[in-house]
Amino acid sequence: MSDKSDFESPMPSPAVTRAWVRLMRTQQVVLAAIEQDLKAADLPPLGWYDVLLELSRATGGRLRPYEIEERTLLAQHNLSRLLDRMEKAGFVHREIFSEDGRGRWVVITEAGSAMRSRMWAVYASALQRHLGDKLDDAQADQLAELLAVLSRAT
Repeated sequence: MSDKSDFESPMPSPAVTRAWVRLMRTQQVVLAAIEQDLKAADLPPLGWYDVLLELSRATGGRLRPYEIEERTLLAQHNLSRLLDRMEKAGFVHREIFSEDGRGRWVVITEAGSAMRSRMWAVYASALQRHLGDKLDDAQADQLAELLAVLSRAT
């Protein structure tokens, strides 16, 4: 009897492994730097911006929680707690979904729209400082294309 798996695949090359490690480290470093910039400006974390952005893009400024989850990188259990905090801060409110009665809409408030704008000013500056100042537009386009290859469905 063999110990080999039916799905055995070749080991990644050193170049592929190095690319993976650098991708993960870079993501952590840049995200931490952007979060720090938001915190230094006395603004909420980046996850709040993501939710406010998706709500502002939605028709009527409202989405169901599962739609927010699909459009962001937030897990459902984290999203529920985040929405509770955002509602307490006055940036969103929940409305009953009339077709269901059990479901809820999450709706952006005027204060939420204002906060998204305030956050974007700091976030945009942070993106430029931590990414744009290090890559020219051709390099940024090349990086975006490479990352698009990785994110395509297999």
